[in-house]
Amino acid sequence: MPEIREYELFEVHEPVSQTIPFVYNSPHSGRIYPPEFIAQSRLEGIAIRRSEDHYVDELFGSAVALGAPLLAANFPRAYLDVNREPYELDPRMFDGLLPPYANVNSLRVAGGLGTIPRIVAENMEIYARRLPVQEGLDRVEAVYKPYHATLRRLIARTHVQFGFGVLIDCHSMPGNVRVAGYTARPDFIIGDRYGTSASAELSRAAIAILEEMGFAAIRNKPYAGGFITEHYGRPSRGLHALQIEVNRAIYVDEVTLEKRADFAAVAEAVTGFMQQMADYVEKFAGDRALAAE
Repeated sequence: MPEIREYELFEVHEPVSQTIPFVYNSPHSGRIYPPEFIAQSRLEGIAIRRSEDHYVDELFGSAVALGAPLLAANFPRAYLDVNREPYELDPRMFDGLLPPYANVNSLRVAGGLGTIPRIVAENMEIYARRLPVQEGLDRVEAVYKPYHATLRRLIARTHVQFGFGVLIDCHSMPGNVRVAGYTARPDFIIGDRYGTSASAELSRAAIAILEEMGFAAIRNKPYAGGFITEHYGRPSRGLHALQIEVNRAIYVDEVTLEKRADFAAVAEAVTGFMQQMADYVEKFAGDRALAAE
């Protein structure tokens, strides 16, 4: 696939020595758009970028200084979404038959947001014409599988080193998100797949830390976590996965996609959150409260 060989698909930002049992992951902040992909698209400019988690890799970049690795995609979510099953593919997008193991009936595929998305935000169709089936399968092989192999390695290494591990899957959400029953716009949403991907104590600690910092924080509504959180969270084995959504409106202009003046202040607050999460886990690691449930 020549269009994706000109840059690193993703990067692992590593501390000199990993000192905390966390792995940070930013799967949707990639903003390198291969020209061949742009040529296939009916969208251009800011329009094609609407599904990015803008600058989330930078917001959480200080994880490395705190002693945790950060995996960050360079490829855009519009090109391929690693927060899906490997073969959630929409047959309407392709010329030819998809293999029988493809999941063509998921709700995410129906909504246009499968492994190879059909739309970006606001229901804007990405492609001007159908793609060859082989191109879709090639993207899974060349992008999806190496990304997840790297994420699995980071999680496994952390689990071996510390006896347990915490994956924080980092995302952003549109500024117009509202949650029924809440008057305030959420600044952060913590997702734990309704208690199945992480210890309830860990989720509650994350919410409490954010609220003490002055943010409006909600658990699981409307984002409980996607494939990554569900797939890697195994609390019974001491592997916890939380998804965190940051409201874009507090740090980026959603029209121009430019950083707001207070971007640095939000990044500093995120650093404080990560530090307090590390302190919380260290406090309870001694009695193995998080090692297994």
